[in-house]
Amino acid sequence: MTIRHPEKINKPINPIKKKPHWIRSKLVNSKEFFLTKTIVNKNNLVTVCQEANCPNITECWSKRHATFMIMGDTCTRACAFCDVKTGKPGNLDLLEPIKISEAVFRLNLKHVVITSVDRDDLEDGGSNHFYEVIVQTRKKNPNTSIEVLTPDFLRKGDAYKKVLDANPDVFNHNIETVPRLYLKVRPGSRYFSSLELLKNAKLVNKNVFTKSGLMVGLGENKEEIIQVMDDLKAANVDFLTIGQYLQPSVRHHPLDRYYNPEEFKELETIAKSKGFLLVSSTPLTRSSYHADEDFAQLKKNRLRS
Repeated sequence: MTIRHPEKINKPINPIKKKPHWIRSKLVNSKEFFLTKTIVNKNNLVTVCQEANCPNITECWSKRHATFMIMGDTCTRACAFCDVKTGKPGNLDLLEPIKISEAVFRLNLKHVVITSVDRDDLEDGGSNHFYEVIVQTRKKNPNTSIEVLTPDFLRKGDAYKKVLDANPDVFNHNIETVPRLYLKVRPGSRYFSSLELLKNAKLVNKNVFTKSGLMVGLGENKEEIIQVMDDLKAANVDFLTIGQYLQPSVRHHPLDRYYNPEEFKELETIAKSKGFLLVSSTPLTRSSYHADEDFAQLKKNRLRS
């Protein structure tokens, strides 16, 4: 049996706290859900919806929304919060750009989100593969807007620029948590490198919408959250998402606490006061949750600003 998280075998056991009543995802077993599942499986595609055990999968797939995860299902990092498999990845699937473009076409997507595992083993961190996926997807689906959720390309120099050369509509990179918790929660990454990536993305392509996400419930405090908001705004990030951390297993980073809906509303109000074009802050908010509606709202808000 393959162990998904070999690096967590000897981690202490952290009991999972019972979910409050407001953390309830919608169970929808519609015809569209099974159609989405069939297309994903038939094309041997990987989705972050499945690999990260997203709580919104039935709702999103029933709307024919899926976030495709490229470059395999195995990540070279070992983030303490994440349920994506860790280990040594295989070779890139050179047909994947075509497979993704075909799946987007068959699902008739107006907006697609493309993310990836970290590929520190690749010289360019996978930026050229991202480029090919975006180019092929746009060629087959010229009216579909494309959002990418990228790794940090840490120690890969200007490799990230190749992704922006493909001109995605939205460039997303999640900051994930506050700087104090990085060594425990995101040990393979660097807070200020992630900020720099977001800032540079806007400098390289001033028309791209930039986006970042933050989890709460990892042990941060309100003042630290507000500092992250200020840092992201200073990096000219357009769109901020804030969602509840849900502990995947007893070996993952322990959940500190559940934030209630009123607290999420307060964080949304604070973030909006900072001047972000758009803010999504709810318990079940995830990077790509309602991404198509959010992109439409982003465009409207930019025209008003």
